[in-house]
Amino acid sequence: MFPAWKTVRWPQPSTAQHLLDAQNVRRENRSPKGLLDEHRSDPDNPQLRDSSRSLLMERLANLEQTVIDALKNVSTATLTTILLKKGLRNVWLRGTKPIRPGQPRIVGPAFTLRFVPAREDLATPASWGSPISTRAAVEDMPEGAVAVADAMGVTDAGIFGDILCARMVKRRVAALVTDGVMRDAAGVLGTGLPVWCNGFAAPPSVAGLTFVDWQQPIACGGVAVFPGDIVVVDDDGAVLIPAALLDEVLAEAPEQERMEAWIMNEVEKGVPLPGLYPMNAETKARYEAEKAKKE
Repeated sequence: MFPAWKTVRWPQPSTAQHLLDAQNVRRENRSPKGLLDEHRSDPDNPQLRDSSRSLLMERLANLEQTVIDALKNVSTATLTTILLKKGLRNVWLRGTKPIRPGQPRIVGPAFTLRFVPAREDLATPASWGSPISTRAAVEDMPEGAVAVADAMGVTDAGIFGDILCARMVKRRVAALVTDGVMRDAAGVLGTGLPVWCNGFAAPPSVAGLTFVDWQQPIACGGVAVFPGDIVVVDDDGAVLIPAALLDEVLAEAPEQERMEAWIMNEVEKGVPLPGLYPMNAETKARYEAEKAKKE
């Protein structure tokens, strides 16, 4: 239900079955990011590929049940604060603005797309029918994914228009995020696809960009994005949660939101900021006491 792998022609098995079985046992305790790394380390083994993909899909499906609802109650502002405390400063994707006000907060695993600067022999309308094309990438997008497109911040060539967005809606893609721009503004808005981008432009993508791949690491809005990382988008833009840190963020995010809501309530009562935000020891003790009464 979540990130799908691109269709690739894989050679015949070359690893002994007993080694594969041992790998499967060890793999049970690995993160989705680890599975991606292992898959790429031995791409010539179709059994390893299929096993890794199956387990990855299972784990990401489980994420939907336990994570999506929780993160939908956490703002991107709060997430950046939590990640900052863990040493991650560069997690907000620059240039990702909601195309309409009031879009819901959306959470999902990243399905990545990569553009490079246009090259005249490659960036042509004929390339739209190539096996390596945005059309082929859209057909690989799984339900619930957040498509994240690295357009290098180019603002004079729209990466997607209304037809591709309409197809993404049919495939139940959760959202599209890009540091570039869209085209066919009225049509894109009419599809209802939630989009975060840097505006609109009339020219097609091939006027300034060449599409080269999908489901590979990218740089979107100055942030490194790997397939399967968790993306959260709201009115403040898009924030990336590295897959390896997801459990830690989930453990801390609800408490951070609860604490900030309590602080806001204190501000509305007229309490001055010094000692309140951030909390000193006395305020922290008062907060913990009031929280204990409600639990």
